[in-house]
Amino acid sequence: MPVPTLRPLAEIKRHATEVIAELRVRRRPVFITERGQSAAVLLDVKTYEGLLRRLAVLEGIARGERAFAEGRVLAHSDARKRLSRWLVRRD
Repeated sequence: MPVPTLRPLAEIKRHATEVIAELRVRRRPVFITERGQSAAVLLDVKTYEGLLRRLAVLEGIARGERAFAEGRVLAHSDARKRLSRWLVRRD
C-alpha cells in the first residue's frame, strides 16, 4: 500500500473536492488528523474494496485453520461433493 498523506481535518473540510480528486488519481490513503492526533483514514473506493476482499480471504483461511486444528476435516472426495453442491446452488 502506498505511503499515506497526513492532512488536518480543517484542511479536509476546506478542500474536500480536491482531496477526493487526488485520492482517485494517486490512490494514496489520507490520514486525517485532529488536534495533531490521527483521527481517521480516507481511502479511495477501489483500495477499500480491495482491502475488504483480502480480509474476506484471510478470514476464510483462519476459519479453515481453526477447523483443521479442531479435527474438522473431510476426505478429498467428500469436499469435492460439498463444493460442487455449493457451486450449483450459487449459479
